Amino acid sequence: MRFLFKKTTFLFLSLSIAVLCFNACRDRNAKNKSSIEIPKVSSKPNILMILCDDLGYSDVGFNGSKDIPTPNLDMLAKNGTILTDAYVAHPFCGPSRASLMTGRYAHKIGAQFNLPPNSGETIKKGIDINEIFISKVLQDAGYYTGIVGKWHLGASTGYHPSERGFNDFYGFLGGGHNYHPKQFKAAYKKQKDRGREIIWDYLHPLEHNGKVVDETEYVTDGLSREAVRFIGEAADKKDNPFFLYLSYNAPHTPLEAKEEDLKLFEHIKDKKRKTYAAMVYAVDRGIKKIVDELKATGQYGNTLIIFFSDNGGKMKAGATNYPLKEGKGSAYEGGFRVPMFFHWPNVVPTGKTYNYPVSALDFYPTLANLAEAKIPVTKQLDGKDIWNDFLSNKNPRPDEHIYVMRHRNGFTDVAVRKDDWKALKAYQEHWKLFNIKNDKEENNNLSNKHPEILKALVSEAKIWSKTNMQPLWWHDDKTGKDWKSDKMPHFDKTFTIE
Repeated sequence: MRFLFKKTTFLFLSLSIAVLCFNACRDRNAKNKSSIEIPKVSSKPNILMILCDDLGYSDVGFNGSKDIPTPNLDMLAKNGTILTDAYVAHPFCGPSRASLMTGRYAHKIGAQFNLPPNSGETIKKGIDINEIFISKVLQDAGYYTGIVGKWHLGASTGYHPSERGFNDFYGFLGGGHNYHPKQFKAAYKKQKDRGREIIWDYLHPLEHNGKVVDETEYVTDGLSREAVRFIGEAADKKDNPFFLYLSYNAPHTPLEAKEEDLKLFEHIKDKKRKTYAAMVYAVDRGIKKIVDELKATGQYGNTLIIFFSDNGGKMKAGATNYPLKEGKGSAYEGGFRVPMFFHWPNVVPTGKTYNYPVSALDFYPTLANLAEAKIPVTKQLDGKDIWNDFLSNKNPRPDEHIYVMRHRNGFTDVAVRKDDWKALKAYQEHWKLFNIKNDKEENNNLSNKHPEILKALVSEAKIWSKTNMQPLWWHDDKTGKDWKSDKMPHFDKTFTIE
């Protein structure tokens, strides 16, 4: 009897231990399947940030374009991760770029308007020199830094790229440029010969590190060529990773394309759309040359490529932002939600989409962390390091906000997104509320169904606005005079729910 009891007890204990071991293994396996292992990075990455100008949300193949082929961008996107809910900090070029370089909302540093044309000869202002650019932080961390293309952050002494953390600059200092050298050289010479003191900066010669250069190629092709040059030079600096800010002005106006590119789009009957399509195609052609150079120099495998646009596409200039509403300059999604992807072999997930809100403001702290760079302790930032959340496919900003604000003549448009909700005030209409996750087209106003959510978002946006600065400049004299005479910005009216 005693023997039977001992045997039964032994069998019970053995079975219990087996069950516990099985469950432990099962739980561990389940945990391993549900969690995502973050790849370990053995060295500082090269960083290639490719920015297009006024590129529409739906004007690249990886975001659904049917009439503009972008095979080289699409291949990078396919082998990387597409960010579906990517935002820039302003729906216009200059303020968006200011935010990108400083990590601050442009309104916090007085840069909420574009610098005026020929600012280096007129107002002689630029982004506050006390604002440390991400380029300087990376340069101080040992990076070889370069910018190719459009600057638009200050054209007078003190504000040049070489004074803001860039070792190499090829491009133009203003907000845009004509594309055909034969045309803009002739126009510039004609005005110069007439003795005109201030010549539109879209016609100025391009420059390389402060010296005028004789650009002979279609400007987009020339910028791609210079990006290839920089990457080749960077390969010789074995101890220094590189940061290249490739800042195309395409497809920003003027709408000018190469004849051979236009012929590829003869099926597009709308003239503006056809020219715009050819301009985007030229960018994609350059991307192939750049990727080929990265591979040829052995730098492809350790290069993080970030591709996006500085704001939404300008619909009057041939762009589309489907399925988003409106475009450049708007507080609706089409104004500041942009096409974006990340690519980095064996680090960035392949063939994935990331469906959480990300801001271009996040690049400053994220890139600094990847570069093992030190951000000055006094530096204020409005974004956050999203890298681990991105790799883990987690929301990087639960219960946090993304803002956009655009001042108009006598009133202000503003929007705030928090998780799945977006509050919007535009064109002096009543505040609206959208579930932006389910309704990115912004067709279904839910303000009457969820007034408490709307009230909370408007209140939070009002608090955010209290630290906004008065503008340090305006894109033209009239706008500045109207601003002052109207005693803008009238936030007391903006943040009133009627």
